[in-house]
Amino acid sequence: MNKGVIAALLVAIIVILLGFYFVDVDVTDEGSLPDVNVEVEQGELPEAEVNTGSVDVGTTEETVTVPDVEVTTEEETVTVPTVDVEPAAEADETDDQATQ
Repeated sequence: MNKGVIAALLVAIIVILLGFYFVDVDVTDEGSLPDVNVEVEQGELPEAEVNTGSVDVGTTEETVTVPDVEVTTEEETVTVPTVDVEPAAEADETDDQATQ
């Protein structure tokens, strides 16, 4: 497999596994279920505020030791992925920043 494909798959797996870390959901209204009667009244969906984090994916040049065909090693510069992760701010933090 190509090194770039492997790197992209690893980044995708990391993003998926840490998905819950990047999203902060604060339920602001509990909502309610409809009353169970002969006459059914419409229910109410809960209200929620969702703050999402951001992920910056890029590349950088790094020098790594790689084996050559004769099983000796030599240094070669390759492009490796970078990931910059910024988790979502808590609702209190975003409210504080908005008032400043």
